[in-house]
Amino acid sequence: MSEFSQSLALSASALKAQSARLRHVAENISNADTPGYRRKTVSFETVVGRADKADLVALGRIRLDQSDLNRVFDPSHALADDSGHYAGSNVDLMIEIADAREAQRSYEANLKMFDQTRQMSTALMDLLRK
Repeated sequence: MSEFSQSLALSASALKAQSARLRHVAENISNADTPGYRRKTVSFETVVGRADKADLVALGRIRLDQSDLNRVFDPSHALADDSGHYAGSNVDLMIEIADAREAQRSYEANLKMFDQTRQMSTALMDLLRK
């Protein structure tokens, strides 16, 4: 496999992984007010040992954040206990926004790398034709 193909494969795998990360961040944000919801965290893994020798990025296991759920005071809520509290979610919107921004920037960087590799490959083909 050529260096160009390996670079394109690496960029494409990173784009796919960051896209999945953004989906999970969006899911966390959309469930921030859902009682009992636990924040999902993602990790990345390197896929090695392939025949083409290109190390790729893959989404690792998705884990639930085991930090304590917020206790919300609302005696009128259907899930409230005798003290008027119920278990909210453990989603912190500031952390989710920061994670979304980081994933977006990483996605954009990988997209630039993909485009640069494509342009270099096209330029090489043009040189070889002359």
